[in-house]
Amino acid sequence: MSEALAGKAAALDAADELAAARKLFALDEAVYLDGNSLGALPAHVPARVADVVTRQWGELRIRSWDESGWWTAPERIGDRIAPLVGAAPGQVVVGDSTSVNVFKAVVGAVRLVDDPARTDVLVDATTFPTDGYIAESAARMTGKQLVPVDPADLPAALGPTTALALVNHVDYRSGRLHDLPGLTAAVHAAGALAVWDLCHSAGALPVGLDEHGVDLAVGCTYKYLNGGPGSPAYLYVAERHQAGFDSPLPGWNSHTDPFSMTPGYEAAAGALRGRVGTPDILSMLALEASLDVWEGVSIDAVRAKSLALTDFFLECVEAYVPAGSVRSLTPAAHRERGSQVALRCEDAPRVMRELIDRGVIGDLRRPDVLRFGFTPLYVGFGDVERAARVLSEVLRG
Repeated sequence: MSEALAGKAAALDAADELAAARKLFALDEAVYLDGNSLGALPAHVPARVADVVTRQWGELRIRSWDESGWWTAPERIGDRIAPLVGAAPGQVVVGDSTSVNVFKAVVGAVRLVDDPARTDVLVDATTFPTDGYIAESAARMTGKQLVPVDPADLPAALGPTTALALVNHVDYRSGRLHDLPGLTAAVHAAGALAVWDLCHSAGALPVGLDEHGVDLAVGCTYKYLNGGPGSPAYLYVAERHQAGFDSPLPGWNSHTDPFSMTPGYEAAAGALRGRVGTPDILSMLALEASLDVWEGVSIDAVRAKSLALTDFFLECVEAYVPAGSVRSLTPAAHRERGSQVALRCEDAPRVMRELIDRGVIGDLRRPDVLRFGFTPLYVGFGDVERAARVLSEVLRG
């Protein structure tokens, strides 16, 4: 069995149209299946960051705000991310953390709705914790009430009291892909706004923000976009909402004339309204350099490989791993699957420690979930077969 699957892996790698992208990353002999938490380092980024530090900061100093394009980086980099999430230029701005952008998006959406009868902020009950924490605080501050709802039950929960729904595109525990087009349409039919968290989908699968009429969206850049630890997040504000978007954090960078230093705030036009304070230039320009790996890459090809990788991993797990020792929490249906596989395992903490010791890097969600993320730009089918084989060895050990 192992020879057959190893042979299949070799054939799949030979036919992989994205295989050449692996050379763009700084990788070692380990099988890295944790790109859904922190993407691998693109090999050219250290030299680019060194230039930012030594020349742009060290030599040009303050001149770099103009001469090196520091001041316009948030919207410039936003326009580079936009095609990866299906957005036209001028709707994505980079800066701050995902948590801060969730706060902007939720409060901004409540203000856009501007209807006292719409008292409810619906939030994905399975959401990543910070989204729930931020949404609860934002609801309290705006006089709304938070209503946790499982995404499967969202259409039934919508009604005339709904102001907005905040939903994760991919569940961070299970890897379940939620129906962004269908749920967005249902939210709009109820007269509310749809806010999406794209942290576990952007860079792994098509999103289609403009196509599906999403109102606002947020996402991090350090997972499938490989921007580096703590790289800045982004905020999407659909063009139709930009004139009315009232940010709860009206910093000087989003002022229509930042250097006028006037006491009164007047919001800039467009997605610039999503800016707050001085950009974190070092991490932002590292992110900009990292995005070079996407040049000429089709997100549809990425999605096709992602599904092939996760299919093959599940096939190898079924063939290698002792029956009953793990159970997949990730949906089998492609339309419901992100780019990770979550396996429930009774002794998950020990198993993951041993996997890492043997060169298979995944991660753990306590108490009993093993998570494996498949980043199509640098994960190959040989990696997948090896990971499943080592998992079997650990479980049998």
